[in-house]
Amino acid sequence: MINRRHIRVKVMQSVYALLQSKSDNLDKEEKFLYESIDKMYDLYALMLRLFVEVRDLEKKHIKISQKKFLATAEELKPNTKFVDIEIFQILSESISLNTHLEKNKLNYWSLDNEYVHEILKLTKKSKLYIAYMNSKNSSFQEDKEFVIALFKEVIAPNEKLADYFEDKNISWVDDIPFVNTWIVKSLNQIKPSQAFHLGNLYKDIDDKQFVVDLFRKVVLNHHEFEKEVTDKTPNWDTDRIAGIDMILIKMAICEFLKFPSIPSRVTINEYIEISKDYSTEKSSFFINGVLDKILKDFIASKRLNKIGRGLL
Repeated sequence: MINRRHIRVKVMQSVYALLQSKSDNLDKEEKFLYESIDKMYDLYALMLRLFVEVRDLEKKHIKISQKKFLATAEELKPNTKFVDIEIFQILSESISLNTHLEKNKLNYWSLDNEYVHEILKLTKKSKLYIAYMNSKNSSFQEDKEFVIALFKEVIAPNEKLADYFEDKNISWVDDIPFVNTWIVKSLNQIKPSQAFHLGNLYKDIDDKQFVVDLFRKVVLNHHEFEKEVTDKTPNWDTDRIAGIDMILIKMAICEFLKFPSIPSRVTINEYIEISKDYSTEKSSFFINGVLDKILKDFIASKRLNKIGRGLL
């Protein structure tokens, strides 16, 4: 499920793209913005399916080894603890996951199965896998902890996989950290003998509406918002302010003035955190200072329109 911070990141990227291109086609950029968010769901589904593909590949290897003419005792009677993990079976039988993959033709792992081979190879070499396979304990909780650790230690940090996803969709570069967190949360929620459902991309209809409302209100008022920044930074030429910093400040001003239900402090904190990932080293301090001045001015001039207590 996408959160508001990542929605803000997506809107920031679309605002930047539109202003850089000097386009006035809001509908086109709006469509691209929603598609970019929808594509996150594809990445999420693909990562979940990767577990099943790795399990299936190991199953195939076991069957081939058992049919060897001079198969060893270990090959004839292999340790199947890994391929028997119930979480893998639950994911493989998920109707919502399989439907999404089929509907959107996300057959990446059958077309590019070298990545499945790579993950399985690294998995079997890992100390994590060796310790798990040698453990005499067996429970759903132990299996879950192993699968989550496998994702954190082997799958998520894999650079080849990250490069592959980047080649498939450039916007996924920024989505991977968020989707990784989403995957871990989803794995933690899986329960024995219960079907797995992908769930909703947005928490509710308000979050989906927030995407287009924030985008449109920033773009349509960005000249007005820039004047607010200029007034509060008299010693700065606007050309000297980093492009991303200016967009983040404009987005925050938009939330101050156009979104009555969002607390001002939440707005400031969100854009400070985003700047740490997407702008310069000193941007967070600069943005905090500018927004603090602007907020105080809005409060003093009674321009701030917040509904409810504690929202200033």
